[in-house]
Parts: sequence; C-alpha cells; structure tokens
Amino acid sequence: MTAAPAPPATTWRPVLARGVVLRHDRVRGADLLLLPERVVLLDGSAGEVLRLCDGVRDVAAVVAELTVRHPAAPVAAEVAAFLERLREEGWLR
Repeated sequence: MTAAPAPPATTWRPVLARGVVLRHDRVRGADLLLLPERVVLLDGSAGEVLRLCDGVRDVAAVVAELTVRHPAAPVAAEVAAFLERLREEGWLR
C-alpha cells in the first residue's frame, strides 16, 4: 500500500503533529521540539517559523509573514523546504 501524495505546498496548512510540542527553554535561550522520547534543539529562526504553523496559515502565508519580518533574508527559498523536511520527519502534518 502506498501513501497518499502530499498536498501541494500552496494548499498545505502545516501544524505540529500530535505529540509534538514547541517550547522555549529559558535556561538555554533556545527553542525546542519535544517529541515522544526525543528532544530536538532548534537553530536560528526555526522556532519562529514553527510558531506560524498553526494549521490556519498555508505555506505561502507563512512565507509572506516571514518576508515582512525579515525582508533581507532568503525566506522564500528556504522556508518551504524546511517545512517539507519536518513533514517528512513526521513532526508536521
């Protein structure tokens, strides 16, 4: 049995998968993804990106919001690929 194809990035509304929690660790000054039996330390602006993944915004809206916040950053080129990698890991749905 094969998995259903992933929806196109333009219509996908990413949200954290069940059992995945985004937290800010004040001691480390870093964002963490808490997974069943695993903790992932997020680098750079990954936490900021994931906070926008609320299941309401589609990928284009996440990119648009980050482009406004960080006009000089290569948001369009990097964010969609980052989100897709997290979906492949099973951390986003």
